[in-house]
Amino acid sequence: MTSPDPDVVRRMCGLIAHRGPDGEGFHNGPSVALGMRRLAIIDVAGGDQPVFNEDRTVVAVFNGEIYNFPELRTELRNRGHRFRTASDSECLVHLYEEHGEELVHHLRGMFAFALWDANRRRLVLARDRVGKKPLYYQHAGGELVFASELKALAVVPSVRRELDPVALHHYLTYQYVPAPWSIYRGVRKLPPGHMLVWQDGRVDVRRYWELDFTPGSVDSEQEAIERTRELLLEATRIRMVSERPLGAFLSGGIDSSAVVAAMARIADGPVKTFSIGFDDSRYDERVYARAVAQLYGTEHHELVVEESALSVLPTLAWHFDEPFADSSAIPSYYVAKLSREQVTVVLNGDGGDESFGGYGRYALMNGGRGRAINPGVRSAMRRLGRSLGDGPTGSFRGRAAQALQFMAEEPHRRYARLMARFTPEQKHSLYSDWMREETSGTDSYELLDRVYAHSRADSQVNRLMDVDVNTYLPGDLLAKVDITTMANSLEARSPFLDHRLMEWAAGLPGDLKVRRGTTKYVLKKAMEGWLPDELLHRPKMGFGVPLAHWLRTELKDLAWDVLTDRTACTRGLFRPEAVRTLLAEHEAGRNHSSRLWALVQFELWHRTFVDSPFTGSSSPSEEARQPRG
Repeated sequence: MTSPDPDVVRRMCGLIAHRGPDGEGFHNGPSVALGMRRLAIIDVAGGDQPVFNEDRTVVAVFNGEIYNFPELRTELRNRGHRFRTASDSECLVHLYEEHGEELVHHLRGMFAFALWDANRRRLVLARDRVGKKPLYYQHAGGELVFASELKALAVVPSVRRELDPVALHHYLTYQYVPAPWSIYRGVRKLPPGHMLVWQDGRVDVRRYWELDFTPGSVDSEQEAIERTRELLLEATRIRMVSERPLGAFLSGGIDSSAVVAAMARIADGPVKTFSIGFDDSRYDERVYARAVAQLYGTEHHELVVEESALSVLPTLAWHFDEPFADSSAIPSYYVAKLSREQVTVVLNGDGGDESFGGYGRYALMNGGRGRAINPGVRSAMRRLGRSLGDGPTGSFRGRAAQALQFMAEEPHRRYARLMARFTPEQKHSLYSDWMREETSGTDSYELLDRVYAHSRADSQVNRLMDVDVNTYLPGDLLAKVDITTMANSLEARSPFLDHRLMEWAAGLPGDLKVRRGTTKYVLKKAMEGWLPDELLHRPKMGFGVPLAHWLRTELKDLAWDVLTDRTACTRGLFRPEAVRTLLAEHEAGRNHSSRLWALVQFELWHRTFVDSPFTGSSSPSEEARQPRG
């Protein structure tokens, strides 16, 4: 048998075992070029990585948590495998011995891992089913480099920190860079539910899991209600295993409240809960969070995010590694920071909307805006919309033109427009000649088109949820939560993203999710008796921030400065006059907040990672030096 090359092990592992003296974090130091970092939660004393099989011919590094590891260890021990630690990560090498690359089908949890098979000279990379944990790689000249952070790859000499204009094109549409792109040309994200096998200098990327929305069988609505409760309780129970203090994010919405209700039924003592609020009542849900906390006797903690909290923006730019324009990253960062003062692990409600139909846009598209229109009528609407298109920005004529163009699209294209921050027309007006040339023929909406066309769902609601599970959920929501929590050495776990729960929910009929304009119908029915009626039946608020106001007050000078100074104007990416028009119109009352925020976040990213010399060992503040897991 062949032992692994020590240099291979060193390059795979980087600083993964360099945890702090209490096992909670990591020593400060240069970011690694290859490998992964992980927060110590299970087997804190003995769970250092890398992990090996018995004869050290298989070695692995791992980021995440495997929730079914106790059952896996028992099964593997019964088959003769010997364990050196009590950690979940050691299951990987022994599962590989038993099942080869099929080991991924035996894992229940969130993960990104790298495994080296010395006998076959084979490297296996894999990312969890829905994309909770990140994994970047570059394959060039027969060399493969990989890491759980893009900034780690940025210090590798063969990785050029060169902007990919197509990635920027997609980012401006969706507010995140979708997999498989990264913001750097030549560097890729391994998509969720995929594995990469490298052998003999060749790379094979394949999908191993896909959520199937083929209609399932459910005998009655009552059966669906009871099964929803059972699966949520079980998914919550296995995520409450931790050697570290544990709590929950409690926004006051249905999903996080349902998780807290489930935790309270399982925990031996009071659950620790954490909420963020705003002085602006339009964005503040603390009254509902307090009602749930009082109902279940939780140990509740709150923080109000004020405009002064926007000083965190350079820190967020550092941690996100790529431009990221979901403004709820700000409260997400602060609720993670608040929670980390008390606990090391939190449960949250992520995934409830995508599994049970929680977004208002599902109800919208399930009605008139989602209906197919005769092609001849659509063609006439498109022509009329184009004829009105020269109306002044924000005028009745301009709005009518936009409405006609919207309804002239096929249903899946209407949904893409609902999700877009910049429409194709807006991007064309913004782009320089060079950007127009570089992105010519690239249609960002095709990313959604492909999922929509491939979906096995038999209802509009389920088909749109399929689209979100493959795009918005991993690209935006999961990236945001992973990065903001790991920036604070906090681990987030999501019961609604348990793949068994998701697979069951995907097969439910669309009218059990959205019924006559009511979203999350079956989940709300399941939570009757668990949560107050006023919480179940109130309008969804989401985790938003008063961004439009901030960009006219506290952030006004920052936006003008970073988007119109010489540095920004000489990049050759955007037309300076188009950017100034967006700023002036927003200041005058029109809402361009999401588009301006996308431009501001891109500019902050560019100045942090491209304009300045980058060594991977410095950050904007002491806060930003806390590494991600």
